[in-house]
Amino acid sequence: MKNPKTQPLEPDPDREALVADYLAAHSGFFDRHPELLLTLRLSHPSGKAVSLVERQITLLRDEANRYKAQLSEFIEVARDNEQLNQRLHRLTLSLMDANSLEQTLGVLQDHLFDEFEADAVELKLLEDADGTALADRSQEQRSAAGELLESAAPVCGQLQPAQYGYLFGERAAEIQSAALIPLRADGLRGVLAIGSRDPGRFHAHERTDFLNRLGEVVSRTLQVVSLAGT
Repeated sequence: MKNPKTQPLEPDPDREALVADYLAAHSGFFDRHPELLLTLRLSHPSGKAVSLVERQITLLRDEANRYKAQLSEFIEVARDNEQLNQRLHRLTLSLMDANSLEQTLGVLQDHLFDEFEADAVELKLLEDADGTALADRSQEQRSAAGELLESAAPVCGQLQPAQYGYLFGERAAEIQSAALIPLRADGLRGVLAIGSRDPGRFHAHERTDFLNRLGEVVSRTLQVVSLAGT
């Protein structure tokens, strides 16, 4: 007959809770009984039993790998943000030399095509810097673009065919997603439309902090060139 003390006990939730509470309250228990660390056996995803020390090492290694992956992600995001800031800086310097609406659009197209992988770039203005409504703002055209042109924040994603048609004209059939950046400065109102052939290039959850800064720079440039031409 087996010694009752050596027989495995059936799982008892109440007893297990007491043991768990005791170990939690006495964190130095295994310091006083290190021999138990090597005798305790735990199940492992591989199917074989391992000691508590081995299991702890595995858990710590997995945790370290998670932190390493998170750190790599943070570094990549920081690197991408730095590249965006450098591109915006170069674009800003080029816009400072623009003297007309046409030059401003040309600078935007050059930089956004080359450095931001845009497939189409268009400016649509509701009003000039002096508050004068521009000629291309017919009621039909305003209806085609709808509330997109009136938005106070950047809009990203896939648009309706009529909206693509108004914003990108003959190139509308190519464009599958777009970022629309509102332009506002002392009476000037409009939108900078950036289009892509890739339907996933711009999406509804796009980060807009960079687009907001770009909109501020372009708005100020348009205000200056508009007033300079009056």
